[in-house]
Parts: sequence; structure tokens; C-alpha cells
Amino acid sequence: MTLPGPRPDLGLREGYHSPQVEVPVRLNTNESPLPPPPEWRARLAEEADRIEWNRYPDRQATELRRALARFHRVRPEQVFCANGSNEVLQSLCLAYGGPGRCVATFEPTYALHAHIAHLTATEVVEGRRRADFSLDLDEVRDVVAAREPVITFLCSPNNPTGLVDDPASVRAVLDAAPGLVVVDEAYGQFADWSALSLVDDSVPLVVTRTFSKTWSMAAARLGYLVGPAGVVANLERVALPYHLDSFKQVAGRVALEFVGQMEERVALIVRERQRILSAMGPLAVTAWPSQSNFILFRPETRKGDEVWTALLDQGVLVRDTSSWPGLAGCLRVTVGTPEENDAFLDALREAL
Repeated sequence: MTLPGPRPDLGLREGYHSPQVEVPVRLNTNESPLPPPPEWRARLAEEADRIEWNRYPDRQATELRRALARFHRVRPEQVFCANGSNEVLQSLCLAYGGPGRCVATFEPTYALHAHIAHLTATEVVEGRRRADFSLDLDEVRDVVAAREPVITFLCSPNNPTGLVDDPASVRAVLDAAPGLVVVDEAYGQFADWSALSLVDDSVPLVVTRTFSKTWSMAAARLGYLVGPAGVVANLERVALPYHLDSFKQVAGRVALEFVGQMEERVALIVRERQRILSAMGPLAVTAWPSQSNFILFRPETRKGDEVWTALLDQGVLVRDTSSWPGLAGCLRVTVGTPEENDAFLDALREAL
């Protein structure tokens, strides 16, 4: 007897992973460096005590969707929730992708857009960004006109570059793309503009968000989408029954009671991001401006992988992005606590 193989088009596709090494300073996965506020923990414990654990969760995540709708000033039927924004992206590909269809990405960008599409047997068409990593609208128009993708993915702020696609660019993509435009805003709260302002039932635009970053809830794996009600209805058709557990729904709803505290965390990270960028100025690195909670940089006097190893030897773990499309020699560092950022900067000076 032999085990069956995977479907032929799946092959040996690798997953999206970042090495997890036990080090004093871990700045490689864009998590929040701070835990949620203690008040959130206390309220969550109260609410968790009311969960009927012998009952299935609310299949529609009604209260969570209502809370998110109030927060974003949309209707609940324009909100879809799932186990992390990655599952939201997977649901989009399940509902709109599949054999004989394609999605468009513009590299360098978030690797999971292409990865998830491949896993749903959807072809991926890759365009390129400019040398400065900005969106090339002529390239976008050429790609979407030639292949007519059912989904055009944008990531803003873009991971791993940290750059934001401005309102005019997003509107231009909407005008050009024949299908859905998905703006992945996993880091949207750190930016000074959001595509959420363009969401409308008549516009083929959806915006994805996560609780992992701003809300300090990476352990919860909770994400959502805001978009036309018709799109949300289609996503509900591909979602598994009871896919979002009761505890997770409560955790997200309670988090929205502490917007002020979360915004304070965002402000701290933005200040620290600017401090790191300023400190990098005199160093032998090229660092790109960022509106996220991370910074992309390229060492100029040593190879990127050598600097990555030198940092690790000093107890600081960053992300090696040098093998990603268009990012030869580049590394990405997550903004941590002030103490972690000081340790990174000291280690970087030594590594260079």
C-alpha cells in the first residue's frame, strides 16, 4: 500500500514561513511588541465566562460584525470575518478564483497573495513595480488588459517595502482592473491613508484588515474584510460552517472597546519607526521610507545574508528578504520596543 500523492499542480510548493529562533530580540514577524492592555484581558475573561462552550458559535459572527461595522461606519453585511486575514484572502480566492482563472500581483509584495492563489488552483500573473518599489500604473494596465484577472492584489502599506499606494493609484487600478481589487491593509493603521474610504456596494473594491498588528492579538488569528455586501455574501458561501469560534469572536468585539489604548500603541510604534530611520541615516545602508510597523533596508558594505547572520550572532533576529523578487541583499526589521530597537541599532552598527 502507498500513500496517494498531492494533486499534480500543487507539487512541492513551499509554505510561507519565517525562521523562529530563540533570541533576546525577535524582530522578524511584524508582531506588535506590546501586549494588549490589561483592561482588555479582564473584560475578555468576563465575557469568556459567559460563553456556552457546549454550543456551536454564532455562524454569522453577528456581534463582531456589528462592532466592526460601527468602527468603520459601514453596514454589518459589508463585513466578513475569518481566522486571520490570510483566511480572508483564501476565501476570496475560493469564491472568485479556481481553474481557468487568474489573479494579478505586482512584485515585490506580500508572498501569500500568490501562494494562496496557487493553493486554490488559480493562476498567478506577476507584474513588476518600479525600481523605487512604487506602483507602475502603465504596468498595471498592461497586465490586467492582457490577462483580465478576477482579482488584482495590492498591499498597502506594502509588505515588505512599507510603501503606501496613494489614492490616485488605487482609483486608477479600479478603473483598469476588470475584476475585484483587493487592498491588503494588514498594516493600514500605521499609514496616513486607507482605501476604506473608497468602499461602496457599487465599487469592486475590498479592503482586508487584521487584529494581529495594531490590536496586539497575533495569537488570536483574527482578520476581516470590508467590501460590497454582494462580495461578502459570496464569501459566506465558501466559508466552512462555524469557522470562527466563539472565543475569537468575543476577543475581537472586546478589543474594539479599547480603541484609545490601541491608538497609543500605534503612535509609539510610529515614533520608534521614525527614530530607527533617523538612526540609520548615517549608516552604510539604504533604508526605504515606511508607513508600516517595519523597515526594509539594504546593507551597502556587506552582503545582506552576512549582516543577517551577524545580527543573529548578537541576539537580534530580523527577516532575510534577499531571495524575494526584486529584493537582492535586503533585510526587514520589525519595529519593537524602544529597548529592542536600541539593541537592533547597536547590533547593526557592529554588523556593518
